[in-house]
Amino acid sequence: MTQPLLTVRDLHTYLATGQGVVRAVDGVSFTVGEAEVLVEGKAGLVIAVGTLLLAVPFGIAAGIYIAEFRHTVWARVIRFLSDVLVGVPSIVLGYAGYVTMVEWLGWDFSVAAASITLAVLCLPYICRTTEMALGEVPDTLREAGYAMGAGPATVTFRLSMKTAFPGVLTGVLLALAISVGETAPLLYTAGWSSYLWNGQLTHSPIGYLTYAIWAFINEPFAAANELAYAAAFLTTGFVLLVSLISRLVLMRKK
Repeated sequence: MTQPLLTVRDLHTYLATGQGVVRAVDGVSFTVGEAEVLVEGKAGLVIAVGTLLLAVPFGIAAGIYIAEFRHTVWARVIRFLSDVLVGVPSIVLGYAGYVTMVEWLGWDFSVAAASITLAVLCLPYICRTTEMALGEVPDTLREAGYAMGAGPATVTFRLSMKTAFPGVLTGVLLALAISVGETAPLLYTAGWSSYLWNGQLTHSPIGYLTYAIWAFINEPFAAANELAYAAAFLTTGFVLLVSLISRLVLMRKK
């Protein structure tokens, strides 16, 4: 009988003490609490949160600018760059992140390099969805705000953004789903580690669920394949959950 990869006692030991137990399955050694799916999922969430912290402020700000100042030269430039960035393969962005941050800046594989790379990947989606959401706000609402004596900032943030919030939130959730499902950029920037994140932004590789899918699916061991299936299930389930939330937000808007 094949020895299980993870027992209840092993999981309890990990949750209670943070220590892993080395367990050999079909000749392959796995460390419970370091290489199992729970660690990878937590580490992947760290990257996703870092990505959103970087991408959301800049993406929404760019979207507001090109929506409110749509006829300016800079608005057309930002819109063009967003369209170009959407078409760039994610692996190219990953290699650019490797050259600039991992090698040139000397950060090595790290959370910072991975989060910045994914933030660049997500920026155009947040930017354009914010622009489209603000474009659906009727001009009469803005005119009413100006007629009441409100300034441009008040009209934009208190009226337009409040009305367009469901559409903006949908863009943010879309970016979150994209960041969770990416693998190629992270291979060049995050590297891989079976340890929990130690809190360092640089010089510290980090794990993520999609690496387990990519690395373990072709292994000739049932336990390794099961680990890949579990990672794929969690990734798909999370993306599906985010998509459903996006749909619910849009339905509430309508």
